[in-house]
Amino acid sequence: MLKSTLKSLVLAAGVGALLAIVPAKAEDASATAAYKDIQATLGSVPDMFKTLPDVAVAGAWAEIKGVQLNPNTALDGKTKELMGLAVASQIPCQYCIYFHTQAAKLNGASDEEIKEAVAMAAIVRHWSTMLNGSQIDLATFKKQSDEVFAAVKAKSQ
Repeated sequence: MLKSTLKSLVLAAGVGALLAIVPAKAEDASATAAYKDIQATLGSVPDMFKTLPDVAVAGAWAEIKGVQLNPNTALDGKTKELMGLAVASQIPCQYCIYFHTQAAKLNGASDEEIKEAVAMAAIVRHWSTMLNGSQIDLATFKKQSDEVFAAVKAKSQ
C-alpha cells in the first residue's frame, strides 16, 4: 500500500513538473504575439510592457486593448481617459497623469475638461477623507443620499 502510494506521488510529481514546463513555452509564444500586436497597434512597444514577465504580457495587453483602446465599450475614449487621469491624480502616479492627460487630449478632451476631472478627483478624495475619518454610519449616509436624489428628481419633473 505504501509502495503504491509512493509510486502515485512520484508519478503525480513528474506529471506536475512536465505540465509546469509546457505552459511556460506557450506563454512565451503568447508574449511574442502580444508584442507583435502592440507594435502593430501602437507603432512601437513601450518599455512599460517589457517590465512584465513574459507570462503576463498577453493578459496585460488584452486588458488594455479590450477596455481602454476598445471603441465599442459603454464609455467613449475621452471619458475613459478622463477617469484614468482622475485616478492617476489620486494614486498619485506621474507616469499615469502624463499618459492619461495626453490620451484624453488625443480623444478630444479640452483643457477645461481635464481640469474638471482632476477637480472631481480632489473633491471625492476630500469627502472620502472626511466621511471615513469621521466614521459616518454607512447605512445613514445611503439613506440620506437616497433622500437627496429623490428630492432632486422630484424637482426636475
